[in-house]
Amino acid sequence: MKALKKFLSSLKQKLTSSDIWKSIFRHTYEDTPKNRILAIRSNVFYHLHPIKINRNAVRFRYTWGMGGISFLLFLILTLSGILLMFYYRPTIEYAYQDMKSLKYDVPFGPYMRNIHRWAAHAMIITVWLHMLRVFLTGSYKPPRQFNWVIGVQLLVLTMLLSFTGYLLPWDQLSMWAITVGTNMAGAAPFFGHQGPFGPQFGMRPDNDIRFVLLGGSQVGASSILRFYVLHCIAIPIVMIILLCVHFWRVRKDGGISGPKF
Repeated sequence: MKALKKFLSSLKQKLTSSDIWKSIFRHTYEDTPKNRILAIRSNVFYHLHPIKINRNAVRFRYTWGMGGISFLLFLILTLSGILLMFYYRPTIEYAYQDMKSLKYDVPFGPYMRNIHRWAAHAMIITVWLHMLRVFLTGSYKPPRQFNWVIGVQLLVLTMLLSFTGYLLPWDQLSMWAITVGTNMAGAAPFFGHQGPFGPQFGMRPDNDIRFVLLGGSQVGASSILRFYVLHCIAIPIVMIILLCVHFWRVRKDGGISGPKF
């Protein structure tokens, strides 16, 4: 028993002293008055804005403003998406009809849809440029590697938002685009029945990732409902949580990373 406790204590010490642990957690957790204060002051709502920042870190020629522009586009997409939800029904019978009605019958309908569409395209570009800027300036290096991982997750979720929204107009372009995309998912490693190691993990056409996305073996009524829920509820909620963590860690890691001069 003593040997087990000694082993667990040694394992905990190695874990808490690793760079990965220090990147995720910014201070220790001993029950002291100082750490209790740190736990309160580390709250995300108290640290959205820093007390001071490096002057060079906010120069447009260095940051390109891509992070802030990406977040602004996310807010525009959220607001325009909520408006579009009032005029859209995620069913085979009404989806395309509602899109036509939005274009020809709803006042300012084309503007609402085009704002949402072009903001989505712009957000894909700005998020990629933001990741490129972070990479080129080395802003992913310690102690910011944890926030880099959060940023990569946000990049993937941004791409998934674009992908799930593609099916909702329910026209020929969207149907075949989703058909091709989900067929590619069916060839994914481990999770697709046609992918590497998929059959070894028990993946079949009726239980792999493609079947889960479509709700069946073909694009149909279940597919449009699942993509609608993913696009409007599931992925945005996860993105909002990760964005809060992302902004919080920018502040806790010393603000926007700037040039070393």
